[in-house]
Amino acid sequence: MRRAHAGNEGGYYQPTAQMLESENDRMENELSSKVKALKSLSIDIGNEVREQNKFLSEMDEDYDKSGNLLLATMGRLKAITKSGGPKLWCYMLMFCLFVFFLIWMIIKFR
Repeated sequence: MRRAHAGNEGGYYQPTAQMLESENDRMENELSSKVKALKSLSIDIGNEVREQNKFLSEMDEDYDKSGNLLLATMGRLKAITKSGGPKLWCYMLMFCLFVFFLIWMIIKFR
């Protein structure tokens, strides 16, 4: 009786081992597909970061150019105000009075 049962013991554990092996294979395939998805996602993120860095460096260059242009303009304005004297202030006063007169006329005859 024991001999018949002893032969059955080896058969009883064989399906369990096969079942565990097939479960491990299935989980390995799932893990492999997830790793591939993560790899492609990380590559896409890297490409996007490189494009954004390029865009930011171009913006930085544009801001530097704008800053240099503003500095040059401010330098010219300072030179004009220093060399203008009373004649410049007279022209500015007449211009302001002309603008206020135009605004007054537009409001009055509207």
